[in-house]
Amino acid sequence: MTETTSQPGQTTTSTAPDLRDTALAAEHEALGASFTDFGGWRMPLKYTSELTEHHAVRQSAGLFDLSHMGEIRVAGPDAAVYLNTALVGNFAKVRIGKAKYSLICREDGGILDDLIGYRITEDEYLIVPNASNRETVFAAMEERAAGFDVEVWDESEAISLIAVQGPQAQAIVSSLVRMDETTIVENLPYYAADTVTIGGEEILLARTGYTGEDGFEMFLRDDKVGALWRALLSGGEDFGLTPCGLACRDSLRLEAGMPLYGNELSTERTSFEAGLPVVALSKEEDFVGRAALEQAKEEGRGKTTGQRLVGLTGLGRRAGRGGHPVLATAGDRAGQPVGEVTSGQPSPTLGHPIAMAYVDVEFSEPGTRLDIDVRGKGQPFEVVQLPFYRRER
Repeated sequence: MTETTSQPGQTTTSTAPDLRDTALAAEHEALGASFTDFGGWRMPLKYTSELTEHHAVRQSAGLFDLSHMGEIRVAGPDAAVYLNTALVGNFAKVRIGKAKYSLICREDGGILDDLIGYRITEDEYLIVPNASNRETVFAAMEERAAGFDVEVWDESEAISLIAVQGPQAQAIVSSLVRMDETTIVENLPYYAADTVTIGGEEILLARTGYTGEDGFEMFLRDDKVGALWRALLSGGEDFGLTPCGLACRDSLRLEAGMPLYGNELSTERTSFEAGLPVVALSKEEDFVGRAALEQAKEEGRGKTTGQRLVGLTGLGRRAGRGGHPVLATAGDRAGQPVGEVTSGQPSPTLGHPIAMAYVDVEFSEPGTRLDIDVRGKGQPFEVVQLPFYRRER
């Protein structure tokens, strides 16, 4: 799952009038967090060092506040067929207790947002959009509900979301749930959800995440999240659990090759260019954007025409950043722009620069040598298969 419309920006030391706080703001302040404006929310950027927090997630576990994300509930007899019309994925095939990554698109196939949908019961789903797109997504979903026997409502104001990510995540969560629920945690598959109890409170526990590590995301009421946050920090201390901000979340998701809305995904791109095999053209429903996406597929968008999202691994020491031009290094177009970086930085885990970029399809094969123009000087990179990093299973 992705996050919001921009990478972490400058830190803030006070609550600006136009920034929103999560229910955990006081917990972050008590831990000495530096804050940033992230999609209109005052979110923790880091607590100590982004490198320390990044390595904690890769080596032990990190604790994240994700309460800026949206929660939209869909319920009713037509819930499945409605979602199959509103979104590009086939939600009728999602089993109860399972989750699905999907997109909501415009009529022209452009991506309004990427999101995760959980099937809670036969006729009820929980849809989690990105923070800055929540209102846009909810408005589109409300409009698309016309004619269906379904209710759609936004419960984001009352729900918090926190995550434990890393190799020790299962051990930490298992140590806090009731004894008779430890098998739920241990046996919960990836992209699945179930209900557990921590500190007497019922929590929707999902085995999902945005870091490339094993981990869990937890949904519960705002007035109960502070106690859960403190219980996790206390219970996870012996496992190396570290509170983590959005700076390391961005470097973690980049290593894992996960797209960020506003960087890799936008209304100007389709799923085919982004390399996301999530469009269910085999389903019966005439979902929003279907005709445009069928045409894009027929034209070979992202395969034989247009541009494709690729991974670039640095052969030197300087990193490319979002917006930097990507240049051809050979052939008739040597030295000319053939794409643009969407996200890039040095990889703390791998020890060299990495980037994602949209490049013309003829330059998208792994092994292709390209330059990134960093302040007027070409830096050597090579196209590689995403992700850059895979955890040991």
